Order: sequence, then C-alpha cells, then structure tokens
Amino acid sequence: MYFLTHHPIWSFLIILFFSFAMGILLLIWRNHVKWFFILPTVGFLAAIFNIFLTHYVNSLFLNAVGTEGTAIIVYAEETNSLYNDQYVWEYEVVLKTSDGQDVATSFTTMSASIYPLRNAILIPPKGEVFVAKYVTGFERNILIMSDKSDYGKKWVINTDLKPVKKAEGQLATSPTNPKFISEYRLALQAFLEKHRDGPDSALMRQYEQKLEALEATERKLQP
Repeated sequence: MYFLTHHPIWSFLIILFFSFAMGILLLIWRNHVKWFFILPTVGFLAAIFNIFLTHYVNSLFLNAVGTEGTAIIVYAEETNSLYNDQYVWEYEVVLKTSDGQDVATSFTTMSASIYPLRNAILIPPKGEVFVAKYVTGFERNILIMSDKSDYGKKWVINTDLKPVKKAEGQLATSPTNPKFISEYRLALQAFLEKHRDGPDSALMRQYEQKLEALEATERKLQP
C-alpha cells in the first residue's frame, strides 16, 4: 500500500510490465491471442486506478486496522509539479507512536492518505499536532485523521457555517421577511444540533443567543 500510494509512476510502469508479461506468457501457454489483449488492457486500467484511487484504499485500510498516534509536519516545500492546477507540496513528518517512538516519514499532496474520505485534500498546517493512524511494524505509512484533529474540526465547523452565514446575510436585506427569518432559524438549529458540544463553546453560545433572539422576533411577527 505504501509503495503503490507514494510511488505512482513506478507503480504504473510495474503494473503495465507485469500485465504485458503475463499476457505474453498466457499467449504462449494457452495459445490464445485474446490473453495478449485482455491482460494489458486490465493492467492499464489498474495502473490508472492506482494513480487516482489507491490512496483512498490505503485510507480505508489504515483506518480499519491502524493504531492511533500523533504527528506533526516539520518541513513543507512546494514542488514544480501540478495537480488540479495547484502546485504539489512535499511534507516531512514526525510520527509519535502510542508507545512513544519517534518515526520520520513523508508524503506529498498527491500521496497523502486522509480520513474521512472527501473530495478535498485537507493537509494539516506545518507545526500543528494532528491525530494519525499507522500499522505497527511499518509506521511510515500514516493516515491523517482530519476530523479528530483541531485543524480538521475547524474546517468542518467553517464548512457547516456557510448555510448559516448565507441565511444571515439574506435576512439582513429584509429583517422582517418571515421566509428569511424561518430559513435563518432552521440553519441555526441544524448547525447547533451538530456542533453544540464542539470545541468552540463561545461560538456556540453566540449562535444560541442569536437563535433565541430570532425565535422571539418570530413570535412578535406572528398575527
């Protein structure tokens, strides 16, 4: 898993080589031309799958069997490679295992394994401790547990705040509009229900007070 995830180009070439080699061997052994076309085709598809999806498989694997520890990015450097029109970064990391062992490892923007699986690459900030999982005996292959780490919790809260801020801005254009009031109230209720016990208690109290004031406004506007 570590090799496939962290060395996608070599993996691509090796998968293609073995698929062509097996196709040739089966062509000679079975004397069926179809194997020379089927196996290289399957190998090519597997090689493409490996480049884009193996880090997801690695994430599921490490989350299922890994041991929890902590890690910190000690060095980050931008490369000249591009991925989704963004520069790829290389990160040097120190993992602290559950028994206190320090393990130096690394990953890039493309090879990072992160859980939960999202269509977003949530890399921890340099110098900030984050929760990670690893397999004892091969600690270099780590999984970033974003939602158990402070930076990930903040990202989730900020993402869930978007509907609240949208409804708040909408209400600001017409403070007595019953529809806008209702939408803002529902957005606040949904946010508070999910994050009431979150790490930012001051923010939760602030939105609870806004919800109470909003409910009072609704009662006043009722006929």
